[in-house]
Amino acid sequence: MTETEDELEARLREIEDPLVGEDIVTMRLINDVTIDDGTASVSLAFNTPFAPAELELGDAIREAVRDVGLEPDLYAEVGDEHGFDEEVMPNVRNVVAVASGKGGVGKTTIAANLAAGLEQMGARVGLLDADIHGPNAPRVLPVEEEPGITPDEKIVPPTADGVKVMSMGFLIGEEDDPAILRGPMVNNVMTHFFENVEWGALDYLVVDLPPGTGDASLDLVQTLPVAGVVIVTTPQQMAVDDARKGLRLFEKHDTPVLGIVENMSLYHCPSCGDEHDPFGRGGAEEMVESYDVDLLGQVPIHEDLGADGTADPAVKLEGSPVRGSMRDLVDDIADTVGETNRRKVADMLDLGGREEDKSPVDDRQPKSESGPKL
Repeated sequence: MTETEDELEARLREIEDPLVGEDIVTMRLINDVTIDDGTASVSLAFNTPFAPAELELGDAIREAVRDVGLEPDLYAEVGDEHGFDEEVMPNVRNVVAVASGKGGVGKTTIAANLAAGLEQMGARVGLLDADIHGPNAPRVLPVEEEPGITPDEKIVPPTADGVKVMSMGFLIGEEDDPAILRGPMVNNVMTHFFENVEWGALDYLVVDLPPGTGDASLDLVQTLPVAGVVIVTTPQQMAVDDARKGLRLFEKHDTPVLGIVENMSLYHCPSCGDEHDPFGRGGAEEMVESYDVDLLGQVPIHEDLGADGTADPAVKLEGSPVRGSMRDLVDDIADTVGETNRRKVADMLDLGGREEDKSPVDDRQPKSESGPKL
């Protein structure tokens, strides 16, 4: 290699993944670097667009390239060679499920805010309301139009503030009509959502699962490569006990649990100024300690979080006192998805040293850039 190539590789080896703790060359997060006419084209094994930690890594890589006198050109390119299955829903980069052990804990509120928050970052996002018996996502992300149909009879989901939304609610004649479905029928509906909806290219598909450990959750983990699951609970012991069962379901199916969100964790009284915990305290912390998972956030009781069932997502409400904490939650979930993806690459490559440590840098002509710019 030339002196410039040696210098660039040395600089790249100094950049450490802040969440995993290994340098990005050893982790094989750099697929390839090609140098041509003063520009270093860097292909990165990043799969979590707009996650803050990956944006920071991108900035560090640009700085390293400029330090050796080259102009950086970064793009993401992750495929089968990194262990990511692209056969099912190949245009969806990350499937993130939001689950709960029981109903009424605010799962849909968290799912809708996550989808809206990721879209605000600039990502291409879809929200699948897979709560077959209680489809409420269109209440939190109001949809003004009906789904469309393609010439090959696939459903085109309508959008709500840039988020593509598909819900069982669109398939029910009247809003108050119940969805009376037995197990095999639920399986058919889920398959229909996965295979017969024209989602287009998405960075994230957020799936709002029904409460419990039934057919819809099993269909998801057995059909799609799920990047991770967010478990929502309240501090109430009954909700925590049921949430543990949901967590165990996903663990048994080798689906990454991104962490726990404790909703309705406390109430700040605007009259007296005191904080109250009407649903108890410490439930989520017990789960975190028992199962060695992260506590992603604790969300308070607040009217901006859909108390009337019709509010827009709090993450979009300028001036809302809970907007900041909800945006932090979205950032944390995106970063945790990114960490999970990058650990998957690292684990597959066996950082113990059995994999030959090849240089990512050469001076060939740049490859065609098939991934998104960073």
